[in-house]
Amino acid sequence: QVQLVESGGGLVQAGGSLRVSCAASGSIFSINTMGWYRQAPGKQQRELVARITNSGSTNYADSVKGRFTISRDNAKNTVYLQMNSLKPEDTAVYYCRLTADKRIYWGQGTQVTVSS
Repeated sequence: QVQLVESGGGLVQAGGSLRVSCAASGSIFSINTMGWYRQAPGKQQRELVARITNSGSTNYADSVKGRFTISRDNAKNTVYLQMNSLKPEDTAVYYCRLTADKRIYWGQGTQVTVSS
């Protein structure tokens, strides 16, 4: 069983910064891609924010390029998302997602609220 524990969400003013983290634990042999998705209020679908492969390749949603940075610590099975210059439209529940051992796992989500 694999568990993902997210932390670091909260309330911040527009222009501020937050860092969210996601630590994976349990029976993991090999983690491939780690990423962050978000679901904004009133929207039914989660959208990709950023992801990083086990080789360090990254890609970002156009809306966050230049403001958000994803990174990972393979020794700790942890992925981070540094969010700078936050905007009210970044308000959402942020979910960690990883692929490991040919399976997909999701975190429980952490709320990020950006006030104007």
